[in-house]
Order: sequence, then C-alpha cells, then structure tokens
Amino acid sequence: MRKIQNIALAALALAVSACSTAPTAVSRNEPAALPLVARANPVDFSIKDVRISVPKTLIISEENIYYPTADIVWHGEAYGNRYDQVGAIFNAAMKHGVQDMKGHQKVYLDVEVTRFHSLTKRARYTVGGVHSIKFVYSLRDAKTNALIGKPRLVSADLKAFGGNRALKAEHKGLTQKVRIMSHLASLIKTEINATQERLSQTN
Repeated sequence: MRKIQNIALAALALAVSACSTAPTAVSRNEPAALPLVARANPVDFSIKDVRISVPKTLIISEENIYYPTADIVWHGEAYGNRYDQVGAIFNAAMKHGVQDMKGHQKVYLDVEVTRFHSLTKRARYTVGGVHSIKFVYSLRDAKTNALIGKPRLVSADLKAFGGNRALKAEHKGLTQKVRIMSHLASLIKTEINATQERLSQTN
C-alpha cells in the first residue's frame, strides 16, 4: 500500500512540474529593451491552510451507466463515502499546488466543490469522456479572515481516457485519481498566481 501511495505522489509531483513549465513567448515587434516598471504594492501570498468543503447537498450517483444525472460521480476508488473521498482528493491536490507559495501575506485558501462528475466504469472502459469538475475558491487574510478579492468559480474539466488508453495509463500509474489531482494542483497554482497579478496591478 505504501509503495502505491509513493508512486501516486511521485507521479503527481512529476505531472504538476511538467504542467507548470511553459515556453517563453517572444514578440519580434517589441523594442529591443523595455523599461521595467516596479509595482508599489506587489501582492505575494503564503497559504497558511487549505479548507475544503464538499456540501452534503450535492447529489451522488453510483449507477454504472454512461452518464448518470448527479453532482458527484466517482468510481475511481472502492465504494465508500464519496463526499470524504472527493474532499481528500481536493485537499491533497490543493496543498500540493500551493506548497511553494511562501510570500509575506498569510492567507487561507477556501475551496467549495460544486461538481465532481467523473466516469463510471462502463464509460471508462469503453468511450471515455470528460471529468467534469467545478469549484469555487476564495482567499481570506489569515489574521482578519477578511475576504481578499472576490470568490471565483473555476471550471476544471479534464479529458478522461477510455478503453485501451485508460488501461495503458493505469498500468503506468496514471490512474483517474492521479490525473485529476495533478490537474487540480496545476490549475490552482495558475489561478492564485493570476489573482496575485490582478491585485498587484490594482494596488
């Protein structure tokens, strides 16, 4: 069991690293040298804690059909408390995504899951589909608990493998859980960096 967990964490770290590396854009129409403009009040967060909410009002389906009508569809783990399982996925992914944020302003990252519609086994081993995931995140000052900016709704959809491709990915350790966690970790890192940039420009 420990070996499987270590493989999953290693795969998650590798995937997040790969996702967060982007090529540098070059514009041939810009002057050779541009002056650097220093911002008076740059925003730089340090995530003190991640707080995940999976409301019990979300409807769960365990039907093994192609597309159940529900808010939570998660067959990527053994049958159990799906609220807890989805919460654990988000908690691990979000913490991994923000672990390198060590800025001067300590904040809480609050995340509320609004949809986690993954694949049933029937869809996964045939046609594939989309992991349809949505969540709202907000940042709060760790000292005052005051809201920083506005809550943001994020659509975190991810293409889901099907058939032989799904089986091959699993054999490499890229289970649905690992792929989703990697995707969420990379996405929240991008989102918070963009929020810091927006707030820095308005300060």
